[in-house]
Amino acid sequence: MGKGGEKGGESGEPEAQIRFYTWEEIQKHNLRTDKWLVIERKVYNVTTWANRHPGGQRVISHCAGEDATDAFQAFHINPTLVQKFLKPLLIGELAPGEPSHDRDKNSQLVEDFRTLRKTVEDMNLFRASPLFFSLYLGHIIVMEVLAWLMLLYFGTGWITTLILACILTTSQAQAGWLQHDFGHLSVFKKSSWNHILHKFVIGHLKGASANWWNHRHFQHHAKPNIFKKDPDVNMLHVFVLGDTQPVEYGKKKLKYLPYNHQHEYFFLIFPPLLIPVYFQIQIISTMIRRRFWADLAWAISYYMRYFITYIPFYGVLGSLSLLTFVRFLESHWFVWVTQMNHIPMEIDSEKHRDWLSSQLAATCNIEQSFFNDWFTGHLNFQIEHHLFPTMPRHNFWKVKPLVKSLCAKYGVQYEEKPLGKAFVDIVGTPRRQTVHQPPAEFTSVRTQFQMSGEKPSFVGEMSAETRNVFSCIAWLESASRFGMKGQASRHYVVGQILGEMLFIQQHRPKNAENLFKEHREVLETGPWFIGEREDSRKSSGGQGGQMVITDRADVFSDHRSFGANNMVLLPATEKLLNHNLYERQ
Repeated sequence: MGKGGEKGGESGEPEAQIRFYTWEEIQKHNLRTDKWLVIERKVYNVTTWANRHPGGQRVISHCAGEDATDAFQAFHINPTLVQKFLKPLLIGELAPGEPSHDRDKNSQLVEDFRTLRKTVEDMNLFRASPLFFSLYLGHIIVMEVLAWLMLLYFGTGWITTLILACILTTSQAQAGWLQHDFGHLSVFKKSSWNHILHKFVIGHLKGASANWWNHRHFQHHAKPNIFKKDPDVNMLHVFVLGDTQPVEYGKKKLKYLPYNHQHEYFFLIFPPLLIPVYFQIQIISTMIRRRFWADLAWAISYYMRYFITYIPFYGVLGSLSLLTFVRFLESHWFVWVTQMNHIPMEIDSEKHRDWLSSQLAATCNIEQSFFNDWFTGHLNFQIEHHLFPTMPRHNFWKVKPLVKSLCAKYGVQYEEKPLGKAFVDIVGTPRRQTVHQPPAEFTSVRTQFQMSGEKPSFVGEMSAETRNVFSCIAWLESASRFGMKGQASRHYVVGQILGEMLFIQQHRPKNAENLFKEHREVLETGPWFIGEREDSRKSSGGQGGQMVITDRADVFSDHRSFGANNMVLLPATEKLLNHNLYERQ
C-alpha cells in the first residue's frame, strides 16, 4: 500500500490515485535517508527536500515518522503559504480507519489544544505591538550611545570602564532577547521583514549568525530536553543531565570528567564560557563551513563598528579585553535565565508525547513582575512561549490563564516558581544528576531474591537483574520503617523503587511520585508482585517475613489478603529489567 507513494514524493509529481497509509508503515520512515511525516492527515515524503528546509534539515528530521501538525502550525506564521511548498511532496493520506494522532496520544487533549490555538488566533494574540518593539529596540540603541558618551566625557578610568562594561552587557543581553523575537517571526506579519530585522539585530548588534541560531534553536523548540534532538542538552560529555543519562554513563562506566563533582565545576565551565568560547567557536565555524556569507558580513559589520568605537580609547588589546569581559558577563546572564526554565525539568530520550505534554514536561515558568519580564526578555513565560513560539511576548500573560485551565483539565503539571527559587534549582540539579558507583554491599552478596517466573530460590553471586531486585526490597523495607500507609505510600514505594534504579537515593516523596507517573506509560504491562512470603513469616515466628518480587501471585499463600502497605502491584515490562545498574561480576 505504501509503495509508489515514495516515487511520487521524490519526483515532485503527485500520484493520480490517492494512496492511504497506516501509522505502522509511516513510523518506519524515520531514518536519515528516509523521512515521512504527517500534517493534518496528509502524508509527505520530505527525504530529499529536508536539506532545503529554511529552518534546517535536523528540525524537520526530528518529526519524521510522526504527526507533525502541531509543530508545523507552531513554527509558521503563514501555514497556507508554506502548504504550497509541501504540495509536490504529498504522497498520500492516512487510511480512513487510522486515528489522526500517532502512538496512542490523547486525541481529546490534542483537539482541545488546537481549539485553544484557534481561540488565541481569534483573540488576535498573535498580533504584535509596533510601539512595544520600537521602544525595545530604542532602549538598546540608547545604551550603546550612552556607553560611548561616558568614555567621551569621563575617560577610561577603572570605575568608568566597569560601569561601561555593565551597560554593554545589558545592551547585549537585551539585544539577545530582541533577536529571539525576530527569529521566531513574532514581530511582523511577513516572514521576510522578520528575517531582515533578525539579521540586523543578531548580526550587526551582536556579531552572531541568524542561520546558526535558527538551525539550533528550532530543534530545541521542536524537541525540548530530548537527548540527541535538542542541542541545548548536548553537553559534550562535560555534564550529565536528567535521570536516565546518569544511569547510562554508570552502566557503561563512562568517566570523561568527575561527574560526582559536576555541581562544583558547573560554575567554572558553563556560565562563564558558553558565550565567549563555545558559542563563538561554533558561530564562526558554522558561518564558514556552511557558507552563510550574508551572516558573516553582518557579523563583520558588528566588529568593525565596535573596534572603530573603542580602539581610540582602549587600543586593540584593551578593546579585545573589554569585549571578552562583556561577553563573560553576558554569558552568566544568558545561562541563568535560559537554563532555569529547562535544566530542572525532565530531560530524557524521545517519548513521542503530544505537543502540549512534551512542552510542559520540559519547561516551567517564573513568576511575573516588571523586572522579571525585562530581565528575562519575557522568557519567564517559557511555557506559553514554547506552546506558541510565534506569539509576541507581550501577549503571553493574556494566554496564560487559558493554558493553565487546559493543563488542569487533563492533569498536566503547570509549574511556576519565584525567580530566586529558579536560580537555586539550577544549582541543585547538577548535584542531583550525578553518576554514582555501585554501593559496596551490592557488589558481592548472597541473597534469596530472584526475579523470575519460578519460585524464589537461593542464589549465589547476584546477576544485574537480581541486584535490582535487591535494591527494590531494600526500598520496601526502608519504606516500611518510615511507616507509610495507604494509596500515597504505594505510589511512594513504587516511585522509590524506580528512583533507586535511576540512582535517586534520597527520600523525596514528591519527586518519587512524579517519577512513578513519568514511567507509568513505559511500564504499562505486567504485573510483578512484591510482598511477604507466608511460609517465611511463619518461619520467623510472625515477626516479618522475607520480601520477594515475582511475576507469580501464587508465591504468596493468599495474595488477596495483602494490603497496600504489604504488597505492591508494580506494572512492569522487559524495559524495567533492562534498567540494570551494574554489570555482572
